[in-house]
Amino acid sequence: MGILKLRSHIPIAGPARREPADGSESALRVSLGFEPAWFNKRCGIDFSEKWHKDPLYRYESLIAMKRELKSSFPQISCWDRNYLDDLATISGCYGAYPVPYVFGMQLIYAPDRWPALDPRGRLSPEQIEALEVDKVLESPAVAEIFDQIEQIEAEWGKVHGYLNWQGVLNNAFNLRGQEIFLDIMDKPDLVHHFFSVIAEVMIGLAKKVQERQRQSGFYINQLSVSNCVMNMISPQTYAEFVFPYDARIALSFERFGVHTCNWNVTPYVEVLKELPSLGYLDMGIMSDLPRVSLSFPESYLAVIYSPVKLHQGTWADISSDLEKIFTELAPCDLVMADVQAATPDNTVNRLLKICSELAEGRVG
Repeated sequence: MGILKLRSHIPIAGPARREPADGSESALRVSLGFEPAWFNKRCGIDFSEKWHKDPLYRYESLIAMKRELKSSFPQISCWDRNYLDDLATISGCYGAYPVPYVFGMQLIYAPDRWPALDPRGRLSPEQIEALEVDKVLESPAVAEIFDQIEQIEAEWGKVHGYLNWQGVLNNAFNLRGQEIFLDIMDKPDLVHHFFSVIAEVMIGLAKKVQERQRQSGFYINQLSVSNCVMNMISPQTYAEFVFPYDARIALSFERFGVHTCNWNVTPYVEVLKELPSLGYLDMGIMSDLPRVSLSFPESYLAVIYSPVKLHQGTWADISSDLEKIFTELAPCDLVMADVQAATPDNTVNRLLKICSELAEGRVG
């Protein structure tokens, strides 16, 4: 069996995730998502604590948000009003921070954005040294997650959704702050202990959550790591400090992917090629796209496009970018996440039209 692939998936009002690819994807598939402020402004949705912890409230809000999306962008097939499974979901819960939350960090909620972390909860070296996987997995936040799962199953049956697990380095950065980069140089043994605990917590909790989801009828067996701060370390440092844990995660699930955010993945190509079962890889447009295409023939590839450029850029520049992505990397996804509340619908629809025409060979 070949590598099982993932593709970009942006839950309604949630941070970008990945989902299984099914072979139906176009040559330039757009994965479209909007910042919470977009829904707050249009639908009056309040993304405060209740949205993240009350499945019934979240379900009703998702009905309204899906209705608005389908009205504004009818050509996007994934927002099917008759498909209700994605309303009974854990997608988006706690934003990008389920893992720091499980480690005990407090979240700061707001009505029009994803949660932020309270920096007062960052860990000291002494606290990191004392970390134990089993104790972290017994935290009240874990019980809260499973309480939500039980509520969803009792009310609707199938427990849909993709929690945002982030990645080992991202979670370490969130839990420790920028000091983690100094620790890598000054306290390498502590860092390996820290990264190992984080990896085991991610694996252990994801396996428990996904097993429960499978029991409910929603099949999921995957983990896609988010390495948004990978460009803060060298490829050599990634190979020494992060790669072993990414590889451990990859071997623990049927499907695995790596999100590198809107950065240049080129310097990391050779070390990423060594990851087992890499079914998804995304990158910024400044990456050497032809090299990536040649280096990862069995992986599903994607480019993260800037929502700021979509909002502020000229159409000459945007069209040129889209043609470059299509010519140099397709078949691939264009990940158009975090579209701003101020971006007009006709701007988004024009981008969708250009991508559709490129995929169908009607441009150039």
